[in-house]
Amino acid sequence: QVQLVQSGGGSVQSGGSLRLSCVASRDIPSFSVMGWYRQAPGKQRELVAQISGVGNTDYADSVKGRFTISRDNAKNTVYLQMNSLKPEETAVYYCRATWASYGYWGQGTQVNVSS
Repeated sequence: QVQLVQSGGGSVQSGGSLRLSCVASRDIPSFSVMGWYRQAPGKQRELVAQISGVGNTDYADSVKGRFTISRDNAKNTVYLQMNSLKPEETAVYYCRATWASYGYWGQGTQVNVSS
């Protein structure tokens, strides 16, 4: 069983920054991949960024150069630093971890970007 507890998020003006955190109940390197997804109202959930167990990262084209996924193994925590946020990035952001071929989700956190 894996538990993911998210924190961070909130409201920010366009161009602002936020950092999301996701604390896992297991050691981070034990996950084959951890990632951040988002779901805007009326839209499908989409991958924002992910990091593999060995630390390789991948980003959606729309966030490259602005968002950074990172991890602190000692704290069992994965972060998503979001800079230069845009109003269209208002969404619920979810942490996801893959372990033993199963996917686990965090509870979600709302990010609101005002123009």
